[in-house]
Amino acid sequence: MLPITAATTHTVAKRSFSFRLCLLAQFAALGLLTACGGGGDSSATTTPATPDNPAAMSVAAQLGEKIFKDVSLSASGKMSCATCHDPDHAHAQTNDLSVQLGGANLDVPGFRAVPSLRYLNLTPAFFFAADGTPTGGFTHDGRVNTLAAQAETPLLAGHEMANKDRADVVAKLQRASYVNEFKSAFGNAIFDNTDTAFERILFALQQYQKEDPDFHPYDSKYDQFLAGKAQLNAAELRGLALFNNPTKGNCAACHTSAKGADGSAPLFTDFTYDNLGVPRNSKIPATADPAYFDLGLCGPDRRDLTERSDLCGAFKVPTLRNVATRKVFFHNGRFSTLREAVGFYVRRDTNPEEWFPLGADGNVQKFNDLPLAYARNVNTTEVPYNRQRGMAAALTPDEVEDVISFLGTLTDGYKP
Repeated sequence: MLPITAATTHTVAKRSFSFRLCLLAQFAALGLLTACGGGGDSSATTTPATPDNPAAMSVAAQLGEKIFKDVSLSASGKMSCATCHDPDHAHAQTNDLSVQLGGANLDVPGFRAVPSLRYLNLTPAFFFAADGTPTGGFTHDGRVNTLAAQAETPLLAGHEMANKDRADVVAKLQRASYVNEFKSAFGNAIFDNTDTAFERILFALQQYQKEDPDFHPYDSKYDQFLAGKAQLNAAELRGLALFNNPTKGNCAACHTSAKGADGSAPLFTDFTYDNLGVPRNSKIPATADPAYFDLGLCGPDRRDLTERSDLCGAFKVPTLRNVATRKVFFHNGRFSTLREAVGFYVRRDTNPEEWFPLGADGNVQKFNDLPLAYARNVNTTEVPYNRQRGMAAALTPDEVEDVISFLGTLTDGYKP
């Protein structure tokens, strides 16, 4: 690891709201918001489906849906992509486990909370912005650059679908009821080369997520409010104001809430990374080892940035769309309610004893899910993290409730 110096401290999260808006403008200028999340041949793509015409999905996307829901492609014969990313639960988990169980017997615990797969289609490939800000990429640590590449890990990971290798997945698909459709889409000789066949599986999964409107419907109450088709109530309006206020919630500094310059709906993420110092979660079995730490951008899953000690502990800023439907929060699933999560944001530093354990000396062990050397990477300068013990929190309890009310307007499928 590189030594931590003043020059490397706080390089990840300390970004102003204006900077983040400029960054999004750069995405638009570079075409990153319309030509991303790709990977692989797009020749099988047709006109994107709509809620009124789902059959408009390409053949590849239709195959992707079948693969996504096929439990026979797992070692257990009981797990599919949809098991952890249920379409009826905003493509996220249905239980309140911090990490999910997989493997051949569905008894192997994972290491991170399951993210929702909604609104990922516009995610840019990972890059460092001109000022060095890490941005984009898929998964909590941005280690893959396309939806297709993202799909490989759950198929092969020992704590997920647990296939031995690519050949194992391909062999299972050859026994699937839709194998002839797969041949029809990609050629009768598709199985002559295992890697080619496996990459077509990933491509199909990618196209399904890009083309099926259920992954990005933009039909929440807030979307309809922006379109002038719905009204927010008083609590929701107060929550929106607090969410945007740079001296109060300051949530919009990372979770952009305004329409794009082209009128596009907000994604409620700027694709950057932040180090929030989330408490250690003892419900993750791996944490029983005191030497185990999940450091996000600098490992252990991501390998190319292990020398960037200034990035240790930073995780991708997720979209807040459908956040009110989530069962667990943050990369390690430490909190199980939205109220806890928002409370942590605003009281982490004013009342650390609420979130962190006491040491033998009676002092609060803040940021206890990071090695001591990396605690200085935690965001302590942006609102609302710039408070000290004894100071008033950025939001009062009533204001927290208002923000929660607003976040409820980001849930898909709103009907007046």
